[in-house]
Amino acid sequence: MPSDQPGEARAPGPISSEPGSLLENVPVAVLGFDATGRVRYWGPGAQELFGHPAATALSRPAAALFPPAQGPGPAGLLVERALALGYWRCRLPALHRDGTVFDCGFRVFPVTGTADASTGGTVVMALASRGEELDRVKTNLAFLDALFETCPIGLVMLDEDLRYVHLNQALADMDGIPVRDHLGRDTAEIMITADGGEFRRMLRAVAEQGRPLVGVLVGMRTPGRPDVDQVRSVSLFPLSGAAGSRPGVGGLLVDVTDRERALLEATAARRRLALLDVAGARIGTTLDVRTTARELVDVTMPDFCDGSVVELVEWMNPAEGFDPDLPLVTRRIAAGTVLPPPAHALLSAVDRVTYPPGSSIHRMLSTGRPLRVTVDEKAAARTGAGADHDRARQLLGIGVGSVVIAPLIARGHVQGFAVFGRSAARPAFTGEDLGLAGELASRAALCLDNARLYSRVQDISLTLQRALLPTAPDASAHVSVAHRYLPGSRAIEVGGDWYDVIALPDGRVALVVGDVMGHGVPAAASMGRLRITARAVARHIPDPEGLLAELDAAATEAGIELATCVYAVYDPRTGHARIANAGHPPPLVRHPDGTVETLDDVLGVPLGVGGVPFGSTRTALPDGAVLALYTDGLVEARGQDIDAGIDALRAELARAGGPLEREADRILAALLPDGATDDTVLVLARLRHARPGAP
Repeated sequence: MPSDQPGEARAPGPISSEPGSLLENVPVAVLGFDATGRVRYWGPGAQELFGHPAATALSRPAAALFPPAQGPGPAGLLVERALALGYWRCRLPALHRDGTVFDCGFRVFPVTGTADASTGGTVVMALASRGEELDRVKTNLAFLDALFETCPIGLVMLDEDLRYVHLNQALADMDGIPVRDHLGRDTAEIMITADGGEFRRMLRAVAEQGRPLVGVLVGMRTPGRPDVDQVRSVSLFPLSGAAGSRPGVGGLLVDVTDRERALLEATAARRRLALLDVAGARIGTTLDVRTTARELVDVTMPDFCDGSVVELVEWMNPAEGFDPDLPLVTRRIAAGTVLPPPAHALLSAVDRVTYPPGSSIHRMLSTGRPLRVTVDEKAAARTGAGADHDRARQLLGIGVGSVVIAPLIARGHVQGFAVFGRSAARPAFTGEDLGLAGELASRAALCLDNARLYSRVQDISLTLQRALLPTAPDASAHVSVAHRYLPGSRAIEVGGDWYDVIALPDGRVALVVGDVMGHGVPAAASMGRLRITARAVARHIPDPEGLLAELDAAATEAGIELATCVYAVYDPRTGHARIANAGHPPPLVRHPDGTVETLDDVLGVPLGVGGVPFGSTRTALPDGAVLALYTDGLVEARGQDIDAGIDALRAELARAGGPLEREADRILAALLPDGATDDTVLVLARLRHARPGAP
């Protein structure tokens, strides 16, 4: 019999306990009774359960293990039922050595053929455990069984070679393969990944090194669902191999494909919104068509596409617009790519393209909606000869695999289209990308249409401006004139700057320069009205202040709120000039000795104010002097005081030399090296005295 006494050898009984996870968590006592109800076997667990050492328990009546009872008692009942039934289990109150009573579960069965003749060759063996421990294990096992059968999470047990040992129905459903068809198969046959074996290495590390993993995202496919991409959250833990069980790996797998897809879609949606925000801020910063097209190309790369072009349509019949049965001629005005050479050179080398009827461009413009095109060898072959075929071959050559063509339509006017291309290494354009391309093109189209309309108005204004300015001012034997008019940049509408040289009676010459505040057609028309008025009345009003008064009245009648003007009348017989100024930058005079004088003795209010009289000043101008009249576009710039601009003009004017035409060009180049940002007028007049007796 096994003994619990220190140092005493324990003889093995017919039943010996093995250490293991279950027995470690649920202590099991092994004991045996003979037919008379005496204790014949006393295992090590029995002392822990009942508190009696083997020396005091063996050969004693088993009744001492139970509370006092009448009749045969619990011990006799256990022997009786075991012998009668062969196996019996029950729950009975048991008595601990310290006098406490506890609920105890018994499993009893007879064992024959024992060596102890006093027992008649039969012993009733009992396995006893505390009832509360049995209840705990039952509850846990019931929970685990229910979990394995009904849990929506995939559960799996793998052996040390990563073969399926056990799995639940939820995992079988995820894989699309019955449970029985998993068993014994390697995980690599079921969970097919494209990660270069990384998931397999993680499984192996768990099995061999015991390192658990929690919540690892793994993309995979299975033979049961070969066309479905899945993302699973995988948690892996080592199996200990306790109680003789096989070592291996346990795992929990959750299908998070929908969640990850939703996250990706949400992220993509945020990126699309962010791109639209950037496009709203960066497209249409100017009213220049090419700049706007360039901005569209730049905004979309590299987040949305790897290459983009913008082409405008050159209508064969602008009045009728798009005709799907006619060829379409386009002009490429912007192109860009982040793909390696020679991609940029190929895209930029194209100037004009002709698309025959039936092309993808015709199909896109016929619907007015973006069109998605896959670029591959089969698609290129299907297009046959023509523009589509050439385009497909060109795109294949630079590595483009997916294309979206979006129309540029605003206010019902088809202006052209934008093409966005992605490298074959990137995911192809999706339906959401198609909508984004349409939104980007729509915003750009509106900006392009604004630029188109502005350019038309700008051209009308410039044409009107030039038509109203003198092309050949009146000639004089004593006044040589060089005149320049520079319209402002395309970012600013044409203004109301004007000038004129008028021959007056008695050999006198009038020089006038003015500026109507404002831009566009109204300013040009107002400028023309003032110039025509000045030319009409100059011969009838001898004094400059009287002419300014007449122009002021004309401005008031026409509703011109603000205009400036300087008017000078030169008499070559006396060498004197009378000058009147209505709020305009002062004239400059370069004397023959090179000194430059500012004629700012008189300065009146601008035209259109009304009710304020004008004055004039009389000044002697030496023979050969150069009088300079100009508008503020020449001397005024952002961040620079106008006085600094006038000083710069004085310095350039002091550099005498050469014909007036060359001097005019030199002054403009020096003061406006990057071109005029606002309308600019410069009039240089070299003054000569009349000899006595000369006409």
